Amino acid sequence: MGFTIAIDGPAAAGKGTISRRICAEFGFAHLDTGLLYRAVGAKMLTGAAPIEAAQTLTAEDLDGDLRNAEVARAASKVASIPEVRQALLDFQRAFATRAGGAVLDGRDIGTVICPDAQVKLFVTASAEVRAARRLLELVNGGADTDYETVLADVKERDHRDASRSDAPMKPAEDAILLDTSDLSIDEAFAKSVAVIRERQQGLPV
Repeated sequence: MGFTIAIDGPAAAGKGTISRRICAEFGFAHLDTGLLYRAVGAKMLTGAAPIEAAQTLTAEDLDGDLRNAEVARAASKVASIPEVRQALLDFQRAFATRAGGAVLDGRDIGTVICPDAQVKLFVTASAEVRAARRLLELVNGGADTDYETVLADVKERDHRDASRSDAPMKPAEDAILLDTSDLSIDEAFAKSVAVIRERQQGLPV
């Protein structure tokens, strides 16, 4: 039986970095489910219909530049389409149950994709902190933008992700809330590891 860790939360809260470090620590496989939606969004930007793009998604579609702001906005839009989410559901659930353990991060992993995950974390931070982090990432990547623009984009994405009718972003009832606003990545990682180890020790052998 696999060990599944569901990590949800808004953009730039740190869930991706925490997820990758957890995988390195425990030897689990990692799936950034946001990449699936970014890949669908990228295909939509080239003229593909969102639902068809999701239904025909391949591993090769996950390569390339999927981290720019235009793709991020497109990903948030296609993620609000119920048929797109359904098309990607089976892939995510199959990944979650793989032998050796898996970490999935996204917006609805603990609530919809993996409601029976052994560990559920909801990683968040204030919009202002997340905007500052995202701005640094974009500027380092060569983007020409400013803090006010990024903050507005962060708030818009938060509203869209939390208010969509299908699988809105919200903490699962049994999720552990991890606010990284005032935490270093090492501190956030340490808190996550403590939660996971406690859960592992409580499982039957």
